[in-house]
Amino acid sequence: MKSKQLIDYLEGRFPLYLQESYDNSGLQIGDLEQEVKGVLIALDCTEEVVREALKTGCNTLVTHHPLLFKGIKRIGNQNAVERIITTCIKNDLLVYAIHTNLDNHGEGVNKKISDRLGLINIRALVPVKGSLYKLTVFTPLDDVEKVHKNLCTAGAGAIGNYYGCSFQSRGTGTFTPNNKANPTLGKANIPQRVEEVKMEYLVPKHLIGAALNAMHQSHPYEEVAHDLVLLENTDRNLGSGMIGELPEAMSEPNFLNLLKIAFRTGVIRSTAPLGKPVKRVAVCGGSGSFLLKEAIQQGADVFVSSDFKYHDFFEAEGKTMVADIGHYESEQYTQELLLEIIKEKFPNFAVRITEHNTNPINFL
Repeated sequence: MKSKQLIDYLEGRFPLYLQESYDNSGLQIGDLEQEVKGVLIALDCTEEVVREALKTGCNTLVTHHPLLFKGIKRIGNQNAVERIITTCIKNDLLVYAIHTNLDNHGEGVNKKISDRLGLINIRALVPVKGSLYKLTVFTPLDDVEKVHKNLCTAGAGAIGNYYGCSFQSRGTGTFTPNNKANPTLGKANIPQRVEEVKMEYLVPKHLIGAALNAMHQSHPYEEVAHDLVLLENTDRNLGSGMIGELPEAMSEPNFLNLLKIAFRTGVIRSTAPLGKPVKRVAVCGGSGSFLLKEAIQQGADVFVSSDFKYHDFFEAEGKTMVADIGHYESEQYTQELLLEIIKEKFPNFAVRITEHNTNPINFL
């Protein structure tokens, strides 16, 4: 298998348009046409992880955090990033990062955190905008099922836990072929009236190309009449953070203890307890202080995230309890998630999680 096959699969499920504007997800170093011999998964691309990849025969390194995040002005050996770049190039080690596009996906980092806490009825805390389009295509009666099947196979018409969703209404289409046309129905310069079905579908942004290709391949007309419109609708499964509910409310001390066990951390920085049961919980893997106001607005009893600064804690204003569990701790299970994602598509492929704990923070 070539690297491009693996990357196309990852970006097909977690499209790059979902990444934040400041991010640099995607290919960091390497040749897309290179044959994959083995994949090593890590949260961070460190020198220890690179050495492990080479030692274990893995020529593909998939990380959550990008190696190339800030501007690189030279490639030498003066710091870790320079040395990693040099080593990877010399040894044909491909490095790929899947960062905030994985954070912002309904099956990504925050879903993994929610699952560890047993949350139900989960949805994006702040849904991403500009992710949904409506595709409308006008099809003669005899070809409706064929076009419908092809579009749905390409990913159109999926809404939450439902697929094959469309709205169809009958009407009359009119057209007149000119002398250069090669019409499926009718003859040149003779007006035609055909019974057609107006077929409407929701299509995610990253599947537009596949949907249009499926439409053109299955539609009988030489010129396919269709509309593609960007919607204001948001997808509740795509966006920053996640919010859900515990199956049963629990006390604040018991919830904090659950956090310690679920995320293997002995230290949690939190605001003062509010003296009320915990039921609704908001989460954000990594640095999530920017979502605090939204968590409060949506009635979260606790907001679980990391990297809160001193003054950020004041902004909770006694309306929600902030629980900062640490950056690495909040994202550590992303490695397991990536392993599951890759093995789901390539079950017999050599893929492993790093043996190194890349957390740069120690608690004494």
